[in-house]
Amino acid sequence: MIKTIRQFGWVYYLDEEKSKSLDSDRCGKWMYFFSDVKRAAELCMEAVEKGVVAESKHSDEPEGVCCFYLNGDDQDAHKSVLQFFLEHDLIRKTKKGKLYNISFKYDDQTRNGEYGDSFQAEIKLDQFLNLETGEWI
Repeated sequence: MIKTIRQFGWVYYLDEEKSKSLDSDRCGKWMYFFSDVKRAAELCMEAVEKGVVAESKHSDEPEGVCCFYLNGDDQDAHKSVLQFFLEHDLIRKTKKGKLYNISFKYDDQTRNGEYGDSFQAEIKLDQFLNLETGEWI
């Protein structure tokens, strides 16, 4: 059963049993920036219901960010989330049709205040997909 929690400007969706597998030292998120909170809620709920992630959240505003959580060292989980992103057209494209090289962000990086220029991603989309073709590497 999926649990929904509203707290501190966020709406969380979690599979309570599976979310126990998330390790605070290894956990992080792929993010999607939205302009439709209803769609954001649907995406976050679907990702947890279908077992794509154990936990997700979105900001409780008309526009904001969705976070899809997994352990950073779980390659299969990365592929599952990225496949979900592809199926739902959640990765923006450049004017030439190339996928943006989005980043995975560890929770430790967020806790350490790494944003903007101070954020250096260890894991990026181009480690999984060809940005030109969208094909898996």
